[in-house]
Amino acid sequence: MRGGARNAAPQPARTSDEAFWAAAGALTTGVVLVNAQARILRCNPASEMLFGFSKRALVGTDLSALVDGLKGWLAVLRQQDEQSAPCSFIAEVAAPVRAARRMHVTVSLSGDPDRFLVEVSDVHQAFERFREEHQSDLSGAARGMLRNLAHEIKNPLGGIRGAAQLLELELEDAQLREYTGVIIHESDRLQGLLDRMLVPYRTERRIREINIHEVLERVRSLALAEYREGLAIQRDYDVSLPEIMGDGEQLIQVFLNIVRNAAQALKSEIRKGEGKIVLKTRVARQVTIRSNRYRMALCVKVTDNGPGIDPQLRERIFYPLVTGRADGTGLGLALVKTYVEQHAGSVEVQSVPGRTEFSVLFPLGAPIVRAEG
Repeated sequence: MRGGARNAAPQPARTSDEAFWAAAGALTTGVVLVNAQARILRCNPASEMLFGFSKRALVGTDLSALVDGLKGWLAVLRQQDEQSAPCSFIAEVAAPVRAARRMHVTVSLSGDPDRFLVEVSDVHQAFERFREEHQSDLSGAARGMLRNLAHEIKNPLGGIRGAAQLLELELEDAQLREYTGVIIHESDRLQGLLDRMLVPYRTERRIREINIHEVLERVRSLALAEYREGLAIQRDYDVSLPEIMGDGEQLIQVFLNIVRNAAQALKSEIRKGEGKIVLKTRVARQVTIRSNRYRMALCVKVTDNGPGIDPQLRERIFYPLVTGRADGTGLGLALVKTYVEQHAGSVEVQSVPGRTEFSVLFPLGAPIVRAEG
């Protein structure tokens, strides 16, 4: 099909201009300059991520060996004049470290004779970014609604508890005092639930340099104190990771909630002495976090060998009051998402029977550029 790319690369007079490649270097779209034989002459950093090769390895490579159908579109463009619209198509794009992916490819005349500009964007990545932003919007709206609801409930709840206490003082019948005791107890339980819903919005944050491994070691010791038998918590740390700026108490709560959630899902495995959680840290490179592109991010993965998350819950697992347990409140993972986003990070989960993995990303440094929408 024919048509312009939605997130097209900048178009100067000639693609030999350094200003063009400086601008292209900030894009998450792969931008590649090829000759009439589809040999790569130049490319931007995003191309390295998309194709899985370094720039040195890519230059001189036949791009049609990586992008299915490319040479046919180059032949079409060679017959057109300089005012012709770009050609856009969906192609299978190969890479050495993963299966081929369907990507959006746009081919256009470059302004230089017998040279063509090829733009490649990951359809899956764009969809995932849209899904993440959509879920974040829904989750934020739900949290806002619940926060307002909690404020509305707290005042009358306090009045109900106070009235029950006064009534209890007037009652001589022990059986009737049991009823007022139930009212007071349930009022306290609801008060505690409302307090947990409001915690992220009224706690003063204390920002300082944080060693993520100290946070994880604290979480590990707390979890093992709670689950003394049947659960192994293994470490797989990259100790060279730099410190991040954050609130230590909030970060402990983030990973404690994730680990506790994993341990609660492992009840059957723990009873058999086979429960396992792995804490893994690594550097992630060229990542997009909440619409911002970063050269590097700190990645923490928490993996368990439990039964997995119900697929019907997976897309809503970070929403408030969503839980798969009869005794759960659905606030633990909602709090995780809130605290992680307050640290400019992101959290996601992947789950199949026998393996559930929570991945948390915290940016290292300022964003390169805001991702194309």
